[in-house]
Amino acid sequence: MTIKDKYTELFLEPIRKCKDYKPKFGESQNTNGVSLEGFLELYSSDLFYSWIGLDSNLMYAAHKAAGGMTSIYRQIGVGCEHLFREIIVDTAQYNDRTFAQWSYETQTQGGKTKILSLDGRLELNEIQNLELKKRLQCWIETYCKDLSVKQIPQNGVVFEVRQGYKSKDSKRQNADIDNATVAYANGYLPVFAIFSSQIDSDIVLRYKNSRCGVITGLATDNPQISLFAFCKTILGYDLAAFFKNKSDIFKTEIHSVLKTLLDAN
Repeated sequence: MTIKDKYTELFLEPIRKCKDYKPKFGESQNTNGVSLEGFLELYSSDLFYSWIGLDSNLMYAAHKAAGGMTSIYRQIGVGCEHLFREIIVDTAQYNDRTFAQWSYETQTQGGKTKILSLDGRLELNEIQNLELKKRLQCWIETYCKDLSVKQIPQNGVVFEVRQGYKSKDSKRQNADIDNATVAYANGYLPVFAIFSSQIDSDIVLRYKNSRCGVITGLATDNPQISLFAFCKTILGYDLAAFFKNKSDIFKTEIHSVLKTLLDAN
């Protein structure tokens, strides 16, 4: 298997799981979801729903499509995480691939220990690719200057990888900023790596004001703001070219998933 084939499979494997998605309709005990037959039986037995006509194949298809869209975005995010972490492993030439991920322990209100993890890590002392290490150190210094960070993190960079960022959930943002605070305390620059260019400018501003880096899927040569430029000029891997070259394969898989989700059967 070539490097490109490996990356393609890492990205697509979680997305294919969306074809198996079935809505649950509040049936929490049924972890596999409710089939069309189960839905028709459930809604036909409900007097109100049956009277107004919700016990139909079309209603099931609508639920399946609505929940399936959320599943697609979630699984694309998983694919992006797996792909980005593998690129880090290969380009940094780590002797131990566990350095590509970072986690830490925290205490819950109930006194229990909870482990939180970020999706990618460039650990400066473990990077075997010396040219990458040199480029990364310069990039960190420049980025910290842009963020007005006075004490430059010495251990490297940790990444939270997302496919896109459409939500304005303040609870999620607070958790992200908490992670960033811990990252700084452990000598890392926290960076959000967003594959899509779709992220609200208010969120970018809040994260940067909290001294978090944000790089997104912008078509620019600036590695301070573009994930694709960062991958090409710092990591030494042309991620944009990879997606362009494999675009037909990705489109075929995504369209196949969408057709399955839009079909009641």
